[in-house]
Amino acid sequence: MTNKLTIVAALFIHPGREAEFAQFEAAAESIMRRYGGRLERRIGFAAAADQGQPHEVHIVTFPDQQSFDRYRADADLQALAELRSRAIRQTTAWVGNDLGSFIKS
Repeated sequence: MTNKLTIVAALFIHPGREAEFAQFEAAAESIMRRYGGRLERRIGFAAAADQGQPHEVHIVTFPDQQSFDRYRADADLQALAELRSRAIRQTTAWVGNDLGSFIKS
């Protein structure tokens, strides 16, 4: 059994750029699906900018590193670079592998 690649990303957006952020994320998620990627969870934070917190944290999975690399190299994703930079001021990401529960069923 292969461990899927799991990415936890903290996304900090430019104030007032929520519409561009949503536009970028919808397009990026569509492209991600071409490579088996999936946005597993989105967690939002109220008043994030005021508290130095991210606007959102995403948990994303890909079948493997190669699928993620192909997604990152996709021409359609790269074409969104300007939109991304207008919307997102900082991204912090951690890449790992899915682990099972500590409690066995």
